[in-house]
Amino acid sequence: MTNTEKSQTLIELVQQYSPSGQEENAVNYLIGRMKDLGFSKAYKDEIGNAVGVMGEGEKQIVLLGHIDTVPGEIPVRISPRSAGFSPESSEELTTKGDELILYGRGSVDAKGPLASFVDAVASLGHEHPGWQFVVIGALDEERNSIGARHVVDQYRPDFAIIGEPSGWQRVTLGYKGSASAKMTARRKMAHSASGQETAPEAAIAIWEKVRAWVGEFNADKPRVFEQILLSLRGFDSGDDGFETQATLHLNTRLPVTLVPEAWYAQLEALAAPETVERTGYSIPAYKADRNTPLVRAFLKGIRAAGGKPGFVVKTGTADVNIVAPVWGCPAMVYGPGDSNLDHTPNEHISLEEYGKAVVVLQEALKKLSSNEEAK
Repeated sequence: MTNTEKSQTLIELVQQYSPSGQEENAVNYLIGRMKDLGFSKAYKDEIGNAVGVMGEGEKQIVLLGHIDTVPGEIPVRISPRSAGFSPESSEELTTKGDELILYGRGSVDAKGPLASFVDAVASLGHEHPGWQFVVIGALDEERNSIGARHVVDQYRPDFAIIGEPSGWQRVTLGYKGSASAKMTARRKMAHSASGQETAPEAAIAIWEKVRAWVGEFNADKPRVFEQILLSLRGFDSGDDGFETQATLHLNTRLPVTLVPEAWYAQLEALAAPETVERTGYSIPAYKADRNTPLVRAFLKGIRAAGGKPGFVVKTGTADVNIVAPVWGCPAMVYGPGDSNLDHTPNEHISLEEYGKAVVVLQEALKKLSSNEEAK
């Protein structure tokens, strides 16, 4: 069987363009594919997530990926790595011995990981009594994670694997937290020659104060994962004829040592007496323990597939931040693909790497569902 044939689930899933809010076709495809691959059941849950279940055991492993992508459709094609964006057909390419690359939106973030979950679980079949494997293709991760927020109260697994690209030889243990806010300064209207501080000037002064505090916080923390990453995402100003106002739009990536509530309290203190409005969903950072049966199973799986395992932490956020603290079980993030290609117009994945990730998952799931590894 060629790498193209082994990657059927991935290729066909990537062909279903599914930016956040438009996931229905991809969900329907994935449900049908899981049924064809012999899952015990496959269905759409109450809010539209794709769910596939293999086995009926009391112990449970949840493999949570996301089926949505960022916008920006990329023509789906397979090319040899040496050819770059070659439009040749996959049938012609399989005879050339070159590494095959799948281009398409979501091939890395994160249909590659999700498809690998489906193929790995399908390969295990029903031969693991006492265990149940649940694969979830969650909606809306690239916006507000409504899919993960729904399932967090539906399951209490023994182990959780979250699908994001880590590279097939690496295990991701941590993601930073996130908090967004609007800070608004207001001033009475005054003539431009009055010399009085304007609302935009006041807002910029607040920004400099916040940035200085963050610099002090980060000064003794050499690792980016331990730092606050502050980003000014927008600036608005205007007036109504009587009062001027200026608003800063901030996003902040937070370390494990600073929860969103503490950050907002600090922000309010720095901005006082101006107003701070919390926006969107705040998410605390998450860092997994590397010495768990789950992590050990993946390290063994990577070695079994011929790889040299490594660990990584990410400066973004993922659905693991939402579900892992609630589920309270060993959790980690895994998936094929180069995360540097996330959201880029050149998003692509190696079919060979995808196949290796499926092998790693197969080996890890076998070990976890054996009596020895699950203890």
